[in-house]
Amino acid sequence: MKTNGKAVAVNNQTNQSEPMETTTAPALTAEVAELVTAPTLQTWEKVHPLTGEVVSKYKYLEGHPRQYRFDAKEGVFNINGVEKIGRTLTFQPLAWRIFRDNILNMGTKNWAEIFFIDAQNCVSAVLFHGYSVDNIFRLIEPLYYDDKTLADVVITATAEKKENNKIQPKGTYYIGSFSYQFGDPEHSRELKGFAESRRLFRQETLTDVADVKTSHNFYNPFAEGNNGEDETALLTK
Repeated sequence: MKTNGKAVAVNNQTNQSEPMETTTAPALTAEVAELVTAPTLQTWEKVHPLTGEVVSKYKYLEGHPRQYRFDAKEGVFNINGVEKIGRTLTFQPLAWRIFRDNILNMGTKNWAEIFFIDAQNCVSAVLFHGYSVDNIFRLIEPLYYDDKTLADVVITATAEKKENNKIQPKGTYYIGSFSYQFGDPEHSRELKGFAESRRLFRQETLTDVADVKTSHNFYNPFAEGNNGEDETALLTK
């Protein structure tokens, strides 16, 4: 090419594209990959080591909690009427109801039914009746005015001996007396979350005529759900 009589050299490389630099993202470490793929767990959940399935830490067959019983004649607690565990029982309530009904072929009485997690992480239930129910109310009242419920405390139930001098020879019997201390706040939150995610009831003690005085996180399969459908509904009295 000539310009004003002078030759100008043309660089044929000026129109060729420069090669672009490329970068490769570093591979995820095993630890990071596990965090990315790990499911989000609630505090009461865990990953099954064999199946990888998210399961509850607490065992509950719906409507069939493990049965703890208070023998008011002998003054001991037992499991399923067989395994005696002593004169005291300590637990932190998950759910409860206080009601009047004729259940278990024992006639119409005032009852307190309390659900809790036992030492084997099983959802369990225990029943009290008569004067023991009055003593439970004595726990509920001061807690209510402190903006707390039974779900915030760890209860120790003790068999308290009583005598009936109106008969001869005099008779003896036992009622439940109760003391409590406040539970660990973090653990209490975990138990409350678990209770709200489950339908807690005991099938053997349910009727459709129970007069419920108060309840918390108790699921009543006889209650009618929304829109008049035959579905279960949560009692929140």
